[in-house]
Amino acid sequence: MEGAVRLFAGEFEKALHTVPDGNDRNAAWVVTPSGAYCRQVFLVGALTEVHQSGDMMYGRLADPTGGFDLSCGGSSQPVAEALRKIPLPSFISVTGQARLYTKGDTVVRSVRPDRVRVVDRAVRDRWILRTARDTLSRLESARLALGGAAPDERLQGALARYGVTPALLDELAAIAEQAVLSVKPADSTPAPEVDVRGLIIALLTADRNPRGVEVQAIIDTLAAQGVFQDAVLAAIEALIVEDECYQPQKGSIRLL
Repeated sequence: MEGAVRLFAGEFEKALHTVPDGNDRNAAWVVTPSGAYCRQVFLVGALTEVHQSGDMMYGRLADPTGGFDLSCGGSSQPVAEALRKIPLPSFISVTGQARLYTKGDTVVRSVRPDRVRVVDRAVRDRWILRTARDTLSRLESARLALGGAAPDERLQGALARYGVTPALLDELAAIAEQAVLSVKPADSTPAPEVDVRGLIIALLTADRNPRGVEVQAIIDTLAAQGVFQDAVLAAIEALIVEDECYQPQKGSIRLL
């Protein structure tokens, strides 16, 4: 299962290249200077603008480093309608497809939402901290690759396309640091521990579809409650191992 990439708008705005997937039915990867290969992305930020043109709905999602252009319509009309109904401004989470193409001398970058949900500031702040961690991890791998260590063909390809230098990596690190500075310090009250397994079981109990519930739908639903994807996948794996649920088809799970 392909994981959704977390990245800041400040890095996405520097993306210039795409790489074909090798399967004509799949969209190309959008490659960023840090070496992220994005097809599906997971974003959280403030929805600051929504407007309609024909059967297309456009929006703007802002994080502390910049903004993402959202566009949906056609077969995504339910998502477009959901986007239209969200009051401005609101914090939202978006799972969607990263897009990049050139129009004359202009590089056009956008995200086509597959799912949108209204969230709160706490979820936004947790996304910022996790995205900063992911970004700095990619940058560390890039620094190692520049030094000749830990060779990775995809990473080396990204670094070569952008002519990445230590100075550019420092610039990307500064973007992540800028985002982290926007997060307000947590108060001294400890956050209650989240019962991820219980939340998943509740979702599966509520939906008895014989084909099961899509794992990605569970990830998106719990992301709106501040639960990270890694925790969801670990809990699902444990439930399968303990015979609490099974996979009726690839990418879906169901209670036994």
